[in-house]
Amino acid sequence: MKELSLHILDIANNSVAAGASLVEITVDEDIENNRLSITVKDNGTGMSPEALSGVTDPFSTSRKTREVGLGVPLFANAARQSGGGIDISSQLGEGTVVTAWFMHNHIDRQPLGDIASTFVALVTESANIDFIYRHILYDKIFEADTREIKDKLKQVPINTPEVVLWLKDFIIEGINTLRR
Repeated sequence: MKELSLHILDIANNSVAAGASLVEITVDEDIENNRLSITVKDNGTGMSPEALSGVTDPFSTSRKTREVGLGVPLFANAARQSGGGIDISSQLGEGTVVTAWFMHNHIDRQPLGDIASTFVALVTESANIDFIYRHILYDKIFEADTREIKDKLKQVPINTPEVVLWLKDFIIEGINTLRR
């Protein structure tokens, strides 16, 4: 994967597959400490200690369709190649938290990529699941919470094409506002 947003998409899809009803994605750009952190937290089924211990092994997967699971190992590798690391915690019945961190200005750090399209893809594919996207830069925070958006939409589905276009623009504008 060439962009961190694609790793986020993969990890969040794992959360969906694990039965999560809420997935929180946080991107924290701590420029002063030269650190970029990405956290994906869910309230899915969680993992047993045995499953958790093998989660970064590409030959350890819960999938039945193939015997390799590359998503988490690739994310961990991307973090390590840019002076960072990964931490994964999970409790059965409570969910999972995946946090990867990177040296922000490391030459080998993948670009964040198209996070707005990633968020829209998640919401479109899994409209019945709630997602929160939080982006932190310096002392500013942008947050998009599908629970709030769905509440305002009333009976209009969040994956309606007009809403999806608005949502993408909302994310782009929110991130751009942080950078001003």
